[in-house]
Amino acid sequence: MKIAVLVKQVPDTWDPRRLDPSTYRADRTGGEQVVDEIDERAVEVALAHRDRVGQTEVVVVTMGPDGARDVLRRMLAMGADRAVHVLDDALAGADLVRTAEALAAVLVAEAPDLVVAGNESTDGRGGVLPAMLAEHLGLALLSGLTSIEVDGTRVSGTRTNEAGTAHVHAQLPAVVSITEQLPEARVAGLRGIMAAKRKPVARFTANDLGLAPSGATTRVLTAAPRPPRTAGERLTDDGTAARRLADFLADRHLI
Repeated sequence: MKIAVLVKQVPDTWDPRRLDPSTYRADRTGGEQVVDEIDERAVEVALAHRDRVGQTEVVVVTMGPDGARDVLRRMLAMGADRAVHVLDDALAGADLVRTAEALAAVLVAEAPDLVVAGNESTDGRGGVLPAMLAEHLGLALLSGLTSIEVDGTRVSGTRTNEAGTAHVHAQLPAVVSITEQLPEARVAGLRGIMAAKRKPVARFTANDLGLAPSGATTRVLTAAPRPPRTAGERLTDDGTAARRLADFLADRHLI
């Protein structure tokens, strides 16, 4: 079996987020760039399956700048077998449409039995890339899984929300996206870190993948900082506070 896992380099969650005022793209020049934590869990799903059944190749795939190779090396140190890096200045600033096209081209060539992704990245939070890939590939999608099980012919899992738990399954090959309810990733040991240096990382440009060298299909016209929070009204209990509070909530249809 071959499992392809999508990973992404993102700004550290603890660093302030900024937009480049000239392009309205995320400013990635300052602060630390790290692997998205949900993607580490996705890799763990693949590695755990290999631990259970063996005979599984785990391939990590990313699209990003040259620095994204650090993310791939970290996933290789965790135990992934090899990596694919889509790297092309012509794809800088690509939106979800272009990103899905590029990653789908890689996945068509790789022909994995299962594609695993996080449900959404912590930078763009689009949350639709797995669905777009499934559409490009003509495969079933199991999204937002809170548990997952893979056998030789199908993938199954649960999707839990406030309404309850749904049990879902699909025949392989398929695409799945996972949530943070899946287990945390293992920590790479020294042996894994050393082994990662010898594992192959294939690089592809847009031309290699047969794609037109173009960036985003969408354009941001304007953006503005979120307005600062203002102080709320403070009530002094002079015997009417309860009524005023009730009126406040009623006016906003909260009660």
